Amino acid sequence: MKKLLIRLLLFSSVCLLSISINVHAEEKKPKTRGMELADEAKSAILIERDTGAVLYEKNAHEKLPPASMTKIMTMLLIMEAIDKGELSYKEKVRASEYAASMGGSQIFLEPGEEMTVDELLRGIAIGSGNDASVAMAERIAGSEEAFVEMMNKKAKELGLKNTSFQNATGLPAEGHYSSAHDMAMMARELLKYEDITKYTGKYEDYLRENTDKKFWLVNTNRLVKFYPGVDGLKTGFTSEAKYCLTATAKKNGMRVIAVVFGAPTPKERNAQITRMLDYAFSQYKTHPVYKRNEVVAHVNVSKGKKKAIALVTSEPISVLTKKGQSIDQIEKVMKVKENVKAPIKKGEELGVLVLKQDGKELLRSPIVAKENVAEASWWDLFKRTLQNFTKSA
Repeated sequence: MKKLLIRLLLFSSVCLLSISINVHAEEKKPKTRGMELADEAKSAILIERDTGAVLYEKNAHEKLPPASMTKIMTMLLIMEAIDKGELSYKEKVRASEYAASMGGSQIFLEPGEEMTVDELLRGIAIGSGNDASVAMAERIAGSEEAFVEMMNKKAKELGLKNTSFQNATGLPAEGHYSSAHDMAMMARELLKYEDITKYTGKYEDYLRENTDKKFWLVNTNRLVKFYPGVDGLKTGFTSEAKYCLTATAKKNGMRVIAVVFGAPTPKERNAQITRMLDYAFSQYKTHPVYKRNEVVAHVNVSKGKKKAIALVTSEPISVLTKKGQSIDQIEKVMKVKENVKAPIKKGEELGVLVLKQDGKELLRSPIVAKENVAEASWWDLFKRTLQNFTKSA
């Protein structure tokens, strides 16, 4: 009798454990109409852009070939250079023989041909041009190899542990890989630059319009045309990677990012992205707190041309809830660096903004310098001292 009781207790424990595991799995992988959101993908992830909250994931950290989704990092470094003033949309870039020799998707650059940064960005974002990507890589870093070093350095800065780039295009190469999670984080960073969706959100465009070599661009991301709110970001395909897509959509003030690696067909890829987007917009709501580049604090600057500098948000700041759920009072805490000395570069991190609710931290985001502050000369410091002396006299 005693043995029978022990067996019954053990059996009950196993059943309870099994139920617990199944419930946890259901929470991790929500289903729509009885189907896992990304059932046909090798890996996938769905995040809310402002908070970075993961709404769904499947094998999100698995290392896989990203194909042309690689160009999300290429575009990120281009947009960073433009934001820093190191590059302008109107600047003309000359295509090298090497850039013009790129196979795969291309805009058919000829050696020595010049296009503006604006045109090349359209060629990358809409037409997935490998030649355009390499031309821009050479302009920014001097060579594709040096640009790849910048790509991997940026990946490390973003804390991406399952990404390694070997080129700027996504063409097959040994040791070239990423993950759904890492690709979503890259996309999240790229979307800080709001101008990018003016490129990735276009369904069609033309290059060389006033010549006899007019070239028609059609977006490889068909969801831009067929899913309301989708305005990016990048598709990918190779025989090894299969069909991939990092998509973003905005609806009712909420922006989400959905990533799929390794779908068997473009139709399945788009269907799984659509299911993830539908799930996000039907279940969640974003409550905006700050826009990007909004002034939130000031800090005094030692030995600078300016005595103080404004600090701005480095990204949009929001709070995410399930639909129908209200939010209580949000506490905003600014932690600013002390003893800030010139010179200071625009975008330099000088503090952090923390959102709290009921004492619990909801979000932590860098706050950065709004502008450059040069170091003051001895003459600047002398005049400042003289002015202070005159005021106090």
